[in-house]
Amino acid sequence: MEILKSVIKRSMFIIVPAVVAAAFFFEPRKVPLGIFMGWLFGILNFRQLARNVEGLVGTEKATLKLVFLSMTRLLALIAAIFFLIYFKVVNVLGLLFGFTVVFILILVEGAKVGKSQ
Repeated sequence: MEILKSVIKRSMFIIVPAVVAAAFFFEPRKVPLGIFMGWLFGILNFRQLARNVEGLVGTEKATLKLVFLSMTRLLALIAAIFFLIYFKVVNVLGLLFGFTVVFILILVEGAKVGKSQ
């Protein structure tokens, strides 16, 4: 959970200025909302993954339960993204940008934790 907190803190320094800049220079609604929703989906997905792994460590049949929870989370994420894009609520590139920021920060923070241990 340390990595999650660090990713949230660091990503706020990237996402908030990006949302503000996108509101002024691009579409005032779709692009900033896409960036924010991409960030939010990335953070929620990572948070739920961390909780699932922590809760299932050392239990019997953990693999089956982890696969089921992961597939359920993935299905919900795909459905939410599909509806946002289908009804043209968000900009696809903004959504991708928000996801990418979270993904890169997870890699950076994971590398820092791995290097320190």
